Amino acid sequence: MDLRRWLGMLARVGLSVVGAGVFYLVFLVAFLTWYETSKAVEAALRLSAPVATAAGFAVGAAILEPRSRTQKAWFFRILAWPLVACAVGAAIVYPMGPMLIVFGMFAAGTAAMVLRELLRAGRKGSRL
Repeated sequence: MDLRRWLGMLARVGLSVVGAGVFYLVFLVAFLTWYETSKAVEAALRLSAPVATAAGFAVGAAILEPRSRTQKAWFFRILAWPLVACAVGAAIVYPMGPMLIVFGMFAAGTAAMVLRELLRAGRKGSRL
């Protein structure tokens, strides 16, 4: 594998982490603004944290993702990886404290994006 391909993979993973950070900050502002409204709103906001963070990972990677005109639903193929990882990461860390889930989501989400890129590199022409 050539250096250009490795740099592209690194750029996609890096930009996905930046996207996740931006989306999580937006989520955090919304959470801190509305979490005292009611218990139902707080529960809905807590459940939306992995979704918002995963969307940030996916948007960041999608910016540099090579696409073809025939490929359908490419964004959801990207979103599936960090969504599962962020949900699992949040679930693992939640018992230690609900506000610590960000660490689990970022660790698992980054690992999922690295794994996705490595699998894509190993399967040239793959639609992962």
